[in-house]
Amino acid sequence: MSERPLSVNNDSAAAAVSPASVSPNAKPQLRLLLAAPRGFCAGVDRAIQIVELALAKYGAPVYVRHEIVHNRYVVDTLKAKGAIFVEELDEIPATAQPVIFSAHGVAKAVPAAAKARNLFVLDATCPLVFKVHFEAERHHREGREIVLIGHSGHPEVDGTMGQLPAGAVRLVETVGDARVFEPRNPEQLAYVTQTTLSLDDTAAIVAVLKERFPSIIGPQKEDICYATTNRQNAVKAIAPEIDCLLVVGAPNSSNSLRLVEVGSRAGCNCSRLIQRADDIVWDDLMGAKAVGITAGASAPEVLVDEVIAKLAERFDVQVEVVSTAEERIAFNIPRELRPPAA
Repeated sequence: MSERPLSVNNDSAAAAVSPASVSPNAKPQLRLLLAAPRGFCAGVDRAIQIVELALAKYGAPVYVRHEIVHNRYVVDTLKAKGAIFVEELDEIPATAQPVIFSAHGVAKAVPAAAKARNLFVLDATCPLVFKVHFEAERHHREGREIVLIGHSGHPEVDGTMGQLPAGAVRLVETVGDARVFEPRNPEQLAYVTQTTLSLDDTAAIVAVLKERFPSIIGPQKEDICYATTNRQNAVKAIAPEIDCLLVVGAPNSSNSLRLVEVGSRAGCNCSRLIQRADDIVWDDLMGAKAVGITAGASAPEVLVDEVIAKLAERFDVQVEVVSTAEERIAFNIPRELRPPAA
């Protein structure tokens, strides 16, 4: 294979299953390649912290506009603690309790509406999404038309397009879109991207735009976030060695869906998205010798442990962690939720 993992080791997820606890004579052997990095990114971790800290400080209920992150387990866990999820602000009664915006970001009209109602807002928008918003606003101030590479209907895309007046941002989803896109002025053009896209697909779209419009301006630093990049590269490292890839994530999670696509393109013909261990299709694993596991950036590690444990019920599992990068990024939480200075 062209790309080798940097290291192979054991971690807490691997330790969740003890090889000695499973009889090798009773079950077929199965090698589990656990991609790392996987699961929560810094933006997701920050967003969940904001909800939990708001509940601890202000008590229930805390209102959250849209799913705080795209994962049903996370949302249900926060609901049980007292979070109330809504799609629009008009579903929230008059209240002094916190109203939290999700990690995906919102259009400018949303905080404006919240201010008009004197709602107490805590913004959990990922700082890397804010970066894209700032880029789009800067290009607009400098007179450029903006191309947004992304997926129609995704809340992050809606939020980015909503930073500027209607028509200022043009959405391009595919290479085909890029080939037929006609700007108002080819010499005054810039592009930004959704943070959770496929690296390869985005590169292909950008290549077409640059070929057609050589003066187009891109971001100084790639808009696709570090976590999306790292998780896709980890999948590429294990895909040629496995018979099936299980991606733990939600069907409305863009970065999780991209991991499934990356696995298929990188050499694993059986790449499946599962939300929980009970979603495993056992026929997919018939005769499998090696299975890969990863998780989207909004999927908690407890769900990965659950999948490993379920596999251990049927197989004599040998877990290997394949690490291609280390992540040490953390984002600050809002000032209102920080502990008082000593």
